[in-house]
Amino acid sequence: MNWKLLLLGAALVGLVVVGFLIRTDEDEPFELTILHTNDLHAHYDSFEPWGEPLQGGVARLKTAVDELLDEDDDVLFLDAGDQFQGTLFFTVGGAQVVADVMNELEYDAMCLGNHEFDSGPAVLAEFIDEADFPILSANTEVSADPYLSGEILPCEIFRIDRRPVGVIGLTTEHTAIASSPGSHVRFLDAIDAAQRTVDELTEDGVDVIIALTHLGYARDLELARAVTGIDVIIGGHSHTALDPYPTLTESASGDPVLVATAHEWGKQLGNLRVLFTGDGLVNSFAGAPIAIDGSIPEDEEMLEILGVCRPQIDALMTRVVGATDVELNGAREDVRSRETNLGNLICDAILWKAEGLGATISIQNGGGIRATIPAGEITMGQVLEVLPYGNQLTVVALSGEQLIAALENGVSRVEDGSGRFPQVGGIRYAFDPALGAGSRITSVDVWDSAIGEFIAIDPAASYTVATNNFLANGGDDYSMFADAEDRYDSGWLLSDALAEFLDAHQLVSPEIEGRIQEREP
Repeated sequence: MNWKLLLLGAALVGLVVVGFLIRTDEDEPFELTILHTNDLHAHYDSFEPWGEPLQGGVARLKTAVDELLDEDDDVLFLDAGDQFQGTLFFTVGGAQVVADVMNELEYDAMCLGNHEFDSGPAVLAEFIDEADFPILSANTEVSADPYLSGEILPCEIFRIDRRPVGVIGLTTEHTAIASSPGSHVRFLDAIDAAQRTVDELTEDGVDVIIALTHLGYARDLELARAVTGIDVIIGGHSHTALDPYPTLTESASGDPVLVATAHEWGKQLGNLRVLFTGDGLVNSFAGAPIAIDGSIPEDEEMLEILGVCRPQIDALMTRVVGATDVELNGAREDVRSRETNLGNLICDAILWKAEGLGATISIQNGGGIRATIPAGEITMGQVLEVLPYGNQLTVVALSGEQLIAALENGVSRVEDGSGRFPQVGGIRYAFDPALGAGSRITSVDVWDSAIGEFIAIDPAASYTVATNNFLANGGDDYSMFADAEDRYDSGWLLSDALAEFLDAHQLVSPEIEGRIQEREP
């Protein structure tokens, strides 16, 4: 789309405004179409969830985008983050395949998501260097990072139909604990950064302003109501499917603000048409998300780009490591809120692998479980889709008091679908979501192998807990893990531990056992 839009490259650090930036015909109404995606998580192939029709696929997405661009010149195509991680395309192709796919789609700008930091700043810098579009985040401070310094812009200004349009990027502050940004990257308050950047844009004659965010839908609504000067918010992070679309709310000054997001995994292409008044306020709007499904033909050039990764993906996907006679439930809404048989299986595999290290309890964050496995043979490819992050098995010593605190943290945001929710092994717990965060755990029992039954946890006792290195480093606010005095990093990949467990057992049939019990209000 570079041939349709003039990117003015205006980072608001020492922004220099030249004469042609100031708009003409300021009393004229102004129309803009915003196409948008979010949370693709490298779901580049079409897929067919159980009981649902075929959907998604970037080759189909490319066709849909191109058709819309042929019909309309006044368009911005934006991505609200989390292109990294989630399928074997990223496992095999890394940052390069993400850049290749997004360049072919011809995005105009992207906001950083938390998962863009999963492989560290160096890999993110590789992606930014390959991307043909600006990477935005006004609240991500990277000046001290040797890889990212100078690579991330707070905003970009586009000129559409002689009118400057500002796009501001905002990234969830939880990235500091939900990913691996390193010690040199800081995440500032998104609302403060937004207002500061809006004010600078407004001073320089830009009054049509879009916030491109990876904050989550609830936080987007908070942003809309707290900041003056934002007209449209294009969001991601919470994987929200909006109905109706978009959401209409008001800013701190009472002006209309539109909030839109496009579900997840390329299932939808957001399509929002906005008519602005002469002074840059939302006057009216239309549009609806476009379902990316089997009715849309696949773009051949995109298929060729994906084909580069096929041989390695096929090799991984076809190696059988075991079998299951029941579906292994890794649904996002379940692993982040309740016990699932796949969560139990993973935690059992962790304990099995860490037995020689003295571990008797295992904890796996639900957000690290990324796919469901149907009944039948299980391939290494499926294991890697379930556990795509390359996390390693780590063992820590925790007191009973620390362990209870860990579980409290794990259920503290269950109503938000937070990835910190704890799937467990060697332990069972009950919680009451009606109670306040920090006081929801109502009972905790640990398995005593000597007597063959569960006993109440002893807050003063020491327990050896196996988990993944992300949590052991304090990720997802598990600070008590990071504070543990005794720690051993095994170097074993979590995905390998699960594959070895499956290979050793050949056929598994995990069940719901009452490890996690929710007390009804």
